[in-house]
Amino acid sequence: MADLVIHPGKSKLSLWRRIAEAPATLSLHADAWSAIERSRKTVETALASGEAIYGVNTGFGKLAQKRIPDNELKKLQRNLVLSHATGVGEPLPDSVVRLVMALKISSLARGHSGVRRVVVERLLDLLNKNILPEIPCQGSVGASGDLAPLAHMSCVLIGEGFAHVNGKRVTGAEALKNAGLQPVELEAKEGLALLNGTQVSTALALVGLFGAEANIEAAFIAGALSTDAIKGSDTPFDARIHEARGQPGQIESAAVLRGLMKDSAIRTSHLECDRVQDPYSIRCQPQVLGPCLDMIRYTANVFAIEANAATDNPLVFDGGDVLSGGNFHAEPVAIAADALAIAISEIGAIAERRIALLIDSTLSGLPPFLTEDGGVNSGFMIAHVTAAALASENKSLAHPASVDSLPTSANQEDFVSMATFAARRLTQMNRNTANILAVELLAAAEGIEFHRPLKSSPALEAAHALIRKNSPRFDKDRFFAPSIVATQELVSGRAFEILLTASLRLPSVD
Repeated sequence: MADLVIHPGKSKLSLWRRIAEAPATLSLHADAWSAIERSRKTVETALASGEAIYGVNTGFGKLAQKRIPDNELKKLQRNLVLSHATGVGEPLPDSVVRLVMALKISSLARGHSGVRRVVVERLLDLLNKNILPEIPCQGSVGASGDLAPLAHMSCVLIGEGFAHVNGKRVTGAEALKNAGLQPVELEAKEGLALLNGTQVSTALALVGLFGAEANIEAAFIAGALSTDAIKGSDTPFDARIHEARGQPGQIESAAVLRGLMKDSAIRTSHLECDRVQDPYSIRCQPQVLGPCLDMIRYTANVFAIEANAATDNPLVFDGGDVLSGGNFHAEPVAIAADALAIAISEIGAIAERRIALLIDSTLSGLPPFLTEDGGVNSGFMIAHVTAAALASENKSLAHPASVDSLPTSANQEDFVSMATFAARRLTQMNRNTANILAVELLAAAEGIEFHRPLKSSPALEAAHALIRKNSPRFDKDRFFAPSIVATQELVSGRAFEILLTASLRLPSVD
């Protein structure tokens, strides 16, 4: 496993991507430990003063006016974790849980949470021993933090709840015992610090971002390959057109497409053809993918800031102040996730239109449904139907979640973000778009075959070879689904990244 260092407040997106992709041995930057210890001392000093401090020696939410005796402070924190573990639904994937834990470590280590060193150490222990708390995916409204899911994470720290260890579901107590770890007895402020925060929403948003990056990488490849397959023109990608408008993502997208199509013998073969303009799904790729690229970069910046943030409540500051606020409110994540959802939907929607173009012989000049013996063979007829179904589903899922709010906690928490769902649905949307792109890549690769012996550009021929590695030509009908699965795995696994790194730099790439 790789050795990775969390640098609270300064960690890059590439770190979070590596944590999501595979287990790693994590450590905390050495400078962080002193900040943790200072913040804990501040909490202990405040407690000793006898003043009422929210969540430290008071109840929570609507019960904040209830003062808790000193002899019940540990019980208060334990009860908080147990009572808030109310999540439902399927468990979050391992990739997300690893990120949740790493982000919580980073937040606690900013030195504003007032927890003891042992709390952070134990979270690191769990991650490094690949003990992943079972966190149900539903139950958070994205304000007062991701309370329910973070409570499920915290249950394992105290020897409760469930965990996944090497693919096996065990109790939290069993997981700790087998790893030679003792449950943490939470002290004042620690339960609240663990539960308050946007780490689940942010982890889901980050995974959504990484999926969107994979999809737009594949979209450039698929779009360029489709352009060559229908003998489309690269004139609409001329730099002068896009500089005249000035939109940065559009300018960059056109440059990427030009680079991918450079030195295509297929393109050279029809330079003198009489086709004046290609359909929008071909001609306007820079104008569509460009804004999607801009949106990916915008949301990446929001998520990168949030990943490094202190988002619990109250927050502890040098000088002795313990201040109640609302950094747990995940509205920045919610709005950015909604924006990213639109981009993911659009990447898939224009790809579906190119598939429809490829199988339409009157527009593409290729055999109907990309099969030479039509009638006996159906070719790509129903593969397109699958893509259409997924594109339609994404359009529904793209409806913004952040515009909704339902009051909770007896109207104390009266305006919430719904960030957790806003971010969670990105995974399904990315999966849908990756499958649409898989169909397009297969269709475009098939279209290229009808132009042999002419070759496409070196970059597109390399992409074609990747596709063909696991999916041979559809010279006759065969069991289709495995080819979609294999190609979708290329998309989601970022197999096309290597063909674009010279011309396209995405936020999570070092």
